[in-house]
Amino acid sequence: MKYIAWAVLSLGLLVAVPVALEGQQETSGDVELSQNYPNPFNSETTIPFRLGEDWFKDGHTPLVSIRIYNVLAQLVAIPFLRGTGEVLDGRQLAWNGSGQFEAHWDGRYMGTNREAASGVYVYQLMVDGVRVVSRRMSVIR
Repeated sequence: MKYIAWAVLSLGLLVAVPVALEGQQETSGDVELSQNYPNPFNSETTIPFRLGEDWFKDGHTPLVSIRIYNVLAQLVAIPFLRGTGEVLDGRQLAWNGSGQFEAHWDGRYMGTNREAASGVYVYQLMVDGVRVVSRRMSVIR
């Protein structure tokens, strides 16, 4: 297991994240997951994402989840929606006029006050359970 973790870390592969490979690292006009900033970060980071207007047609409110995993594919945290403080775990989002949203992570392990260790993490955006986009971030302590 240790060698697999090093391979994932050193090669920058995202296959350790528990998702179907279809749609991984996919960006298109209707869903976009931007690089977190600052990256690398020390205590807190912001994760911008955008949903196209098509996701909100006919009054539909898409279910959005963002999850943060370590390189061993273990769930580390679920960030919250900036401005509302709602945890982004199957949260319905209403059209805000632009489709631009921001998630915030305080750099702590989920459910604890313990800071996440230095290293590479993968964050993943899922919309309505069908569209999945992933990116990498770094924590430096």
